[in-house]
This record gives sequence, C-alpha cells and structure tokens, in this order.
Amino acid sequence: MTEPEVRAVFESAGALLHGHFLLSSGRHSDTYLQCALVLKDPRLAETLGRALAERLRDTAPDVVLAPAVGGILVAHEVARALGVCALFTEREAGSMRLRRGFGLAPEQRALVVEDVYTTGASVREVAQVVAAAGARLAGVGCLVFRGESRPAWAPRFEALLELQAPSWPPEACPLERPGAAAAVKPGSRDLQPAK
Repeated sequence: MTEPEVRAVFESAGALLHGHFLLSSGRHSDTYLQCALVLKDPRLAETLGRALAERLRDTAPDVVLAPAVGGILVAHEVARALGVCALFTEREAGSMRLRRGFGLAPEQRALVVEDVYTTGASVREVAQVVAAAGARLAGVGCLVFRGESRPAWAPRFEALLELQAPSWPPEACPLERPGAAAAVKPGSRDLQPAK
C-alpha cells in the first residue's frame, strides 16, 4: 500500500481526528489517530497487517510482539501474514511484561509492532522485554509514525504512513490558553476531558 492509500483508509474510517488531545505519552497534539476505528474492520486490519508484514518479511521473525492494547490486532495480522505467532505485553506493577503463559525463547527473533509510534516509549519497553528474555530484536514496525525521530536503536524500522503531526509537552502546548477547550484523552474509552 502507498502512503496516500493508507491515509485514505484512516480518513474514510473517521480515524484521523483534529482537536486538542492528550496522547498516551503525556504530550498534547492537535491531531489524533484512533486506530480502533480502522482495525474494527477485519478486512482493513488484515490488509494493513499484510502490507506491514511485506515491508518487514526479510527480517525473518520467529514471533511478532506488541504492547497491549493498541498493538494487539496489528501484531495478530502481521503474524498471520508472516505465518508466525503473535504475542503481546501488558503492564504489571508499572512494568511491561509477558503474561498469560506467553514467553520468548533465547535467540528467538522478535518483530515488535505498534499501531501508532509517537515517542516510542511503549515499543522500547517491549524491546527491553525481548532483550531480557535473551531473544533478539528483528525490527520494529508501525501502521503510523508520527514521531520526531525514527528509532536509531532498532535494527530495522518501517511505517506504512508517516504523519506530520506536532506534539508538545503540556506546559508548551499552544492549544492551552484561557477559554480554550480542554485536551481530551482518546483511547479505549469515549473521549473524555483530560485530568
């Protein structure tokens, strides 16, 4: 898929939102991608997963791994296209961990994927889980890259769409001004004012 095709998928699903948002990284932005609105359609999830898998097929992963919740469907569809298993990590006591009987074997090649990459904090945490298990990071992929810099620490990085969408620390957000609408925190719940 080309970048314009990927962008069109997000726009037609109403998943490319504009306003004042609090991102999971804690930063503010005027643009948000609600990937769940795209990934709820199994055909679109499969199409995007297959496209990302094709860009990363040569990394030869043994497993695809993602942070919960946003990356789970991406990992599943990329893994299906590559013919390998999909795993996900979850936060437990503030740290990213493999749970539910999931594990990585030493020397396994793990491809880490995510829906949207902004700061890369969650993806870095998943990569640390890979390293702690003695497995090897094969590469990193995402549906949408909206970060400021690509992860130089990853042996390989691919994104289906690179979106120029500024984000700011809350204290430097130009949208934070008297009388302006409060930032909303999209995600797995309905849009709520940020706390």
